[in-house]
Amino acid sequence: MGGFFVELVGYTSNHMTPTQHTIKSTAYWTYGDKILAPIIMVHGFRGTHHGLDLIAQQLPGQYIIVPDVPGFGESGPLKKHDIEHYVQWLHDFITHHKLSQPPVLLGHSFGSIICAAYAAKYPKTISKLVLVNPIGAPALEGPRALLTKLALFYYWSGRKLPEKAARKWLSLKPAVAMVTITMTKSRDKHVRKYVHSQHYQYFSLFHDLQSLSESFSTSVNHNVREFVHDISVPTLLVVGEKDDITPLAKQEELVRLFPNAQLHVIKSVGHLTHYETPDQVAASIKDFI
Repeated sequence: MGGFFVELVGYTSNHMTPTQHTIKSTAYWTYGDKILAPIIMVHGFRGTHHGLDLIAQQLPGQYIIVPDVPGFGESGPLKKHDIEHYVQWLHDFITHHKLSQPPVLLGHSFGSIICAAYAAKYPKTISKLVLVNPIGAPALEGPRALLTKLALFYYWSGRKLPEKAARKWLSLKPAVAMVTITMTKSRDKHVRKYVHSQHYQYFSLFHDLQSLSESFSTSVNHNVREFVHDISVPTLLVVGEKDDITPLAKQEELVRLFPNAQLHVIKSVGHLTHYETPDQVAASIKDFI
């Protein structure tokens, strides 16, 4: 599907087919040649590795590793889905690969929280940090605070239902559609259709109710600002001008808190730069690394 979309909107015709692997209970996919500089990409909440495919396709000169975050896609759950366990999982994952050089670490949305926390704790294990649409402010303080509160109720109510009913409730197509419509800024009908299809296919591939609830709690109770002063590696923030999750003004505040960071703003797009403008995201990464 990703390759079809890439050709459709004219980003590139050189579609790369990723190779699937598994480490313990973590499924991951690789692009490119191992001798090239590695980039490890971490997707957002309720996403899978598919969400970062379009960016990876725009970086043919890199060795790229994209796991399904534990609890989502084809990866199993963690003992607990708090920030400490996610950071430890990522450390074990990177260490297992025994890379010849420290990788560039990239996180999108919820993945930006995991990667920022990781960079603060293990700075010597990575060379650079890229945060795409980072969660740069508390979720309950942004312009979509009301939607966040509704989401809190949505996931809380899901925990109260029996397993089968809860999974159906948490996978309701209208709910997925509402999230997609709210966050998609493109007027291009092909782009919008693609984003909807991706969310319908992959947004509900969570492992179980407990892992989903715990990871949601982690996503709304943490943000990148908590870790910024301890991040010493060069950092790139790639943000959407119209992002409702963390507004541009907050991202501009955030970048000034880093010891060594730069900000790249993509015009006329919101939180879904990885779907709507992957070519521009990739171009900013190329310039950075």
